[in-house]
Amino acid sequence: MTVQRILDSRDEPRPAHVCPDAPISDVLSLLAFRNVGALIVSGDGWGVDGIISERDVVRALQTTGPEILKRDVRDLMTRNVITCVAEDRVAGLMALMVEKHVRHVPVVKNGRFISMVSIRDMLQLRLTEVQSEADAMRNYIAGGIAAGRPTQPAVASARNATV
Repeated sequence: MTVQRILDSRDEPRPAHVCPDAPISDVLSLLAFRNVGALIVSGDGWGVDGIISERDVVRALQTTGPEILKRDVRDLMTRNVITCVAEDRVAGLMALMVEKHVRHVPVVKNGRFISMVSIRDMLQLRLTEVQSEADAMRNYIAGGIAAGRPTQPAVASARNATV
């Protein structure tokens, strides 16, 4: 399963971004307005210059105080951003996110960001997948019983018939 599956399940607009020279107070407004946990930092609206999360702001507030709200995003953003492409495998990306302690990863195509995936997106996808598998198994079992067929494999049934 690839990141593309997550992207296909959405009908949201392109993720929000913030300029590197915007004040941190703008980050808070945009995070709240878009109801997201992180923003791409981009000077041109397409490239990934950095990423800033609600966690970054909270930690800076605790260490620096409210004056951090007047500072530029570039002073607080993470510059070395882990990115992915739509063709990346979800399981591998999820493992990398856990290892690196990140919750949001920009999705890029030809050097331009096109979306953002979160660990929550991946958990939701996995939950949906497990639920589908469980439903299929229940339907398989119920179908075998309803049709009066044994629920054991056909090989075992054939072997028993020849004895």
